[in-house]
Amino acid sequence: MRYAWGRAWRACGYLLLAGASGLATLVMMPLGVVVVLLIVVGGVGLLLLPRCLVLLVRWTDLHRRRAARFLGEEVPELPLPAATYLREMWREPSVRRSLRWMPVFTLVSVVLGVVAVFLPGLVLNTVQALMWWALPVALRPEPYGIAIDGWGIALVTVAGQVLSFVVLALWVVPASARAHARLCLRLSAPTEAEMLTERVDRLSRTRAEVVDSHGAELRRIERDLHDGTQARLVAIAMQLGVAREAVSDPAVAALLERAHQGAEEAMTELREVIRGVYPPILADRGLTGALTALAARSAVPVRLDLDDPGELPVAVETAAYYVVTEAVSNASRHSDAETISVVLSRGPGLLRLEVRDDGRGGADENSGSGLPGLRRRVAALDGRVSVHSPVGGPTVIEAELPCAS
Repeated sequence: MRYAWGRAWRACGYLLLAGASGLATLVMMPLGVVVVLLIVVGGVGLLLLPRCLVLLVRWTDLHRRRAARFLGEEVPELPLPAATYLREMWREPSVRRSLRWMPVFTLVSVVLGVVAVFLPGLVLNTVQALMWWALPVALRPEPYGIAIDGWGIALVTVAGQVLSFVVLALWVVPASARAHARLCLRLSAPTEAEMLTERVDRLSRTRAEVVDSHGAELRRIERDLHDGTQARLVAIAMQLGVAREAVSDPAVAALLERAHQGAEEAMTELREVIRGVYPPILADRGLTGALTALAARSAVPVRLDLDDPGELPVAVETAAYYVVTEAVSNASRHSDAETISVVLSRGPGLLRLEVRDDGRGGADENSGSGLPGLRRRVAALDGRVSVHSPVGGPTVIEAELPCAS
């Protein structure tokens, strides 16, 4: 029973606050109309209305979370409108949802708020009915139009009010509060499509952050290997070479010679590892400089058409370099091409690459050409690779890599 009465007062408090919020929202509606009229009159509303819409979305989300707490449910955190201009804000799902929510919430909250007022009103009326004898005749209560001037009428009135109070407190008010909260959640909650879109956006942002962090970590590892481990191996090789020249014992000299050769081989392998982690030439010259150097080293003439890509994420820069490197290497080794062309361009949020050769074509991704590895590398960045290589040529490899614009 204590739980039932606690639930009743909690529901009553919820509806009373909802009624007050409904009245406040009712005041906001004509103010919104005034702001819209200011757009027509002087254009001031163009600055005020977006801010008013953001406040409305905050107000809606406040009551959505309050309704969820009352029902004991959890609701996802919703972002505020990302747009700042009025035309863009009208397309925001959260703004449209709040505009639909506002009139319904106002009407239902005011009506159910009045219902909740009956509970404390009944308590006050009951006290007045029991204290009728202490009040002046002119101030004695007249519930339902019947003046209380004796204990008989007073007790009958109190019994009716107590019964009404019990019915309202234990059934009507809690049910009304739950209905109000569910309606508020239904009107203000995002659709499944909106939640899916938000989840995809959040995952995309998270993946971009992970990729950027991974790229920065690769660059740090490359720098540590290049400046630390490789430098120490060079010093060790030099010391072994000096020691080999200084000793006179042939057996010791032979051991030092083998150790020196091992150090040289370890340095060669380490350089290959460093190039695989993050090509040092990218750090030194950037993407366009690295591609220019690649073209100069190629056994097949390479024509370059490179736009300035600007600042790129490390992971995108590395993937673009490896796409061109692998495509040029395949064309040089397998296609008998006479010329290769590389086109690099950057659009809004997108880096585009095209590598074309005039070889015999017929590239097979299952023949160890390295194309599956390129696809995986680009797909990790939410990019796309297409290969067009008919028999007889030409072979065209195109890649699109998302990047910050």
